[in-house]
Amino acid sequence: MNIPHLPPLAFLPADTPAAAEPRFDSAAPDVQVASPAAGGRIGEQLCAAGLIGSDQLRIALHEQRHHHRPLGRLLVELGFVQESALRDVLAARVGRPCVDLAATLPAAEALALLPHEIARRHRLLPLHFDSGERRLTVALADADDIVALDRLRSHLAADICLDLRVAGESELVQAIDQHYGRASSIDDILREMDGAPGGTPAERFRSSALGLQPVVRLVDALIADAVAQGASDVHFEPEAGFLRVRYRIDGLLHQVRALHRASWPEMAVRLKVMAGLDIAETRAPQDGRIGLGVGGRPIDLRIATQPTLHGENIVLRILDRQKGIVPLAALGLADDQRAALQRMLARPEGLILVTGPTGSGKTTTLYSVLNHLNTEEVNIMTLEDPVEYPLPLVRQTAVGDASRLDFAGGVRALLRQDPDIILVGEIRDADTAEMAIRAALTGHQVYATLHAGSAVAAIPRLMDIGIRPELLVGNLIGILAQRLVRRLCPHCREPHVAEASERRRLGLSAAGPDTIIHHPVGCAACGFRGYRGRIAIMELLCMDATLDDLVARRASPQAMLAQARGNGFLTLAQDGVRRVLEGTTSLQELARVVALDARAA
Repeated sequence: MNIPHLPPLAFLPADTPAAAEPRFDSAAPDVQVASPAAGGRIGEQLCAAGLIGSDQLRIALHEQRHHHRPLGRLLVELGFVQESALRDVLAARVGRPCVDLAATLPAAEALALLPHEIARRHRLLPLHFDSGERRLTVALADADDIVALDRLRSHLAADICLDLRVAGESELVQAIDQHYGRASSIDDILREMDGAPGGTPAERFRSSALGLQPVVRLVDALIADAVAQGASDVHFEPEAGFLRVRYRIDGLLHQVRALHRASWPEMAVRLKVMAGLDIAETRAPQDGRIGLGVGGRPIDLRIATQPTLHGENIVLRILDRQKGIVPLAALGLADDQRAALQRMLARPEGLILVTGPTGSGKTTTLYSVLNHLNTEEVNIMTLEDPVEYPLPLVRQTAVGDASRLDFAGGVRALLRQDPDIILVGEIRDADTAEMAIRAALTGHQVYATLHAGSAVAAIPRLMDIGIRPELLVGNLIGILAQRLVRRLCPHCREPHVAEASERRRLGLSAAGPDTIIHHPVGCAACGFRGYRGRIAIMELLCMDATLDDLVARRASPQAMLAQARGNGFLTLAQDGVRRVLEGTTSLQELARVVALDARAA
């Protein structure tokens, strides 16, 4: 894939002592100059901070000697340190403050001061311009990059002062693409394709394979655009007269392009070549994987083709490793829910289930739990179909047709690997469920997903597939059910007093005090959708002796739900109402995801 080349971040090598922030000559006396940075090599500083170990540093130094790449980037790529932690160390090293670009919205007047090409090439992002003090705040990856600072100075007026902030490399690349815009570059490629010289399709494809045709850059640009917009899927849908391109953003599909149908055969071949699929096969479904770098970070794509009336339909599933693992504290649980989950995780053995439909974030939640439990003292092993995000220290195994291993047989094999914690990607049948429960019986913590409508509904679902209730009693620790709702954009959401009909849907009395809720508006920060990102609403069912007794007696789901509510259990709808009242999401969005009439009063 021909992604435009970007120069590597110039991390200080491990054998270079820290230097003072570079000073500028008299032509630029107004640039803020930091005091000399603290001494010590970057690897030693990371070791001293407890972010990496001496063995990890030794491995990174070995890679650096062979590949001559910056030590900081190698540590991030090897998974030894998070880029945010490295950013903080580098900022302290040069005496500069750091900035989290994910929570920062650059000002339009600041962006207008620096051309996109210079910003992209040198990883410079203007954040804020104070016209009164003539001061420009700029985020950059390397505060020691004199070339980048010189180019920045050459494009600014002589009376503008610089306030430098340190940001992560991949964060910068993503933010520059996001805030400078990518639509114009795609439009340029399309105009080039309209005026491109002719030739047979075979000749044009051979040229594109060599990186000479704009179709290569168009596919790359669409993928980069989808990643930058936070899309989870890209749909290429051929119609009778055109090709529709849609992104799934925050769970909903949005049409972003309508291309001429003549461009689709070459684009489809390009995507197949990237995934190693058979380009001659157009009448049978195919699937594969693509690994590439976008915006300075690794991205995995799962590709699936499907023959349709007007040609092959292709869907790309985007797996962004940086977004796949969320800290446990960032799941958005209420305080009592978080405390209950911590108690469940502290149990030495037993089965914990996560339920919900496809696309409800079950895998993300389980990865967050495993990341929380992941230490050198425990052996965590997983069975997944497929493995979506690699986790350090965790032994992950893919199951499915390609591996000739199913979940039930995989659990049997894992039990011979001395595991402490086992993750079963999905319980699909009685054999898998029974093996997961027997693993819990033999002293292991077992985590698994199950398709069920709610936490309580998971219990009769297990019985339906053939699990005897006596196997569940004492072995089932708890069940977490979840859905994803879109988060209101914090920059443009608008408050209003809830009307009488809205109060009824929220379960509030008509005579109570005024309640402020928010609704979406739309702005540049959220792509004029009113929402930006998604959050999980959850219900957490903690098993106890009373619920175990109801399970043993095959009590109805209504009886179990009544008992759980007596213990403080909150349904998905009730947790969603909490999110609406705190202004995180809207009532319309909650009603789209869950049935509010089904919640407790």
